[in-house]
Amino acid sequence: MDATNGGPEAVPRVVITGIGVVTSIGIGVRAFTFGLREGRSGARPITAFDTTGFAHGNACEVVDFDPAPWIRHTPLDDLGRASTFSVAAARMAAQDAGLVDEQIRQRRSLVSVGTTDGESRDLDGLVALDLEKGPEAFPPAVARRYPADRLSSGIVRELRLEDVEAITIATACAAGNYAIGYGLDALRSGAVDIALCGGADAVCLKTFVGFYRLGTIAPDVCRPFDLNRQGLLTGEGAAILVLERLESALARGANIYAEVLGYGLACDALHPVAPDQSSIVRTIEAAHLDAGVSPDQVDLISAHGTGTRANDVTEVAAIRDVFGEDAMPPTISIKSLIGHSMGAASAIAAAACAIAITEGFIPPTINHEQTDPECAVDCVPNHARAADLRIVQNNALAFGGNNAVLILGKHLGPQQA
Repeated sequence: MDATNGGPEAVPRVVITGIGVVTSIGIGVRAFTFGLREGRSGARPITAFDTTGFAHGNACEVVDFDPAPWIRHTPLDDLGRASTFSVAAARMAAQDAGLVDEQIRQRRSLVSVGTTDGESRDLDGLVALDLEKGPEAFPPAVARRYPADRLSSGIVRELRLEDVEAITIATACAAGNYAIGYGLDALRSGAVDIALCGGADAVCLKTFVGFYRLGTIAPDVCRPFDLNRQGLLTGEGAAILVLERLESALARGANIYAEVLGYGLACDALHPVAPDQSSIVRTIEAAHLDAGVSPDQVDLISAHGTGTRANDVTEVAAIRDVFGEDAMPPTISIKSLIGHSMGAASAIAAAACAIAITEGFIPPTINHEQTDPECAVDCVPNHARAADLRIVQNNALAFGGNNAVLILGKHLGPQQA
């Protein structure tokens, strides 16, 4: 990590000072932390659409969420469900960082949000419409809020930002990590002074059916790394992180959750849906190189961990290639708690990693009964574990080989190397 030692080629250190989360196990940092520590499950029968005709229909939906306290300047009818999640999470993150709108507005800012489905949830209600009606079949309200860029532009509108770049990144299930990496680069380069980064998605019929047809939807719960795992559950929610350079955070006396040490990306396009072991290895190694860390320094891996047969075996094999058979750190999957929230997944996991570093515990992999020998890891089964975490790795693997690995570190003060 020589680049952080203050020499002439020093790379600015970037830290997380605010977290906003909307999940099926807790809304806001406090409730989400409690859900992680307690190993709460968000699995329940789907209410977003009719599951008649499907053999099973569980998901991890966000229930009883009132966005009104968080969204003050935007008509709620102008926001789809995913945008509502992202805008509310951004407001939570700004508040958690101790920032009012004016403080962000006075600085050059970036808003980057990752997603898989954008506002596809709105299309679920249009499937049965008589398309012969033409434009009348597409309500104006849906037309206004459907574009995926609303996930980021909605934040700009709500916070009334001016000197800002807004970008929506659609690299499927790794999009949250991509968005955070984009923010890291912008802050390192000096292009912006503050970044609100993360991901958002809503449960929708299209994605459920797609995974169902692939045979990867679990009948009840998600069991990553378990011998009897049967697939994933779709989920929803958002996480937005406030990122800023370390000197800025220190100057205003901000609370620091963790440092963003580096990240690695891949886009191998070797197969539409199958994970590729060598690509995952390259992505992990690229992240370690960017962060200036070695495998033996990593205390915890937050795995992509979907609970599907192919993903878990391939991901663990790649981890084994990098870390060695006998030196793999604890490797967990919070998808066992919150399901697979698509483009929001790695952003929510990044929030969980930052919280775990700050609070000194490892969230559990719940629903675990017997580890599959083909993907044998210490998954911290069923119960959280106290731990002093210095460096944490957050994996995100997506269709098309869009892989992204993020490295977070504990903030130990100005002399940290």
